[in-house]
Amino acid sequence: MTTVTKAEIIDHLFDAVGLNKNESREIVEELFSEICSSLQNGLNVKIPGLGNFNLRDKNERPGRNPKTGVVVPVSSRRVVTFHAGQKFKNRIIQYAGSRKQAEIKA
Repeated sequence: MTTVTKAEIIDHLFDAVGLNKNESREIVEELFSEICSSLQNGLNVKIPGLGNFNLRDKNERPGRNPKTGVVVPVSSRRVVTFHAGQKFKNRIIQYAGSRKQAEIKA
């Protein structure tokens, strides 16, 4: 399994929509910037067809250094979570199902 990078997203936008590379880069950068800015301002981000980016406060808890086994406190913090929307989940399930069927036939 590989990872999709921001550069690959820009290239795909360039190929699929026909924008030039700079325009594609600006759109992707602006999208990510807007998501980050909204989260920094305490807003949740909802993208229909994809999912929700939410802020969640985590309380302080005891942690453990796996190397030494020493208990270390993990400080409270705010984290970003992503919850996939139903349409997105269904597309992934369909894709996974079609890949399995192709593997079985091969």
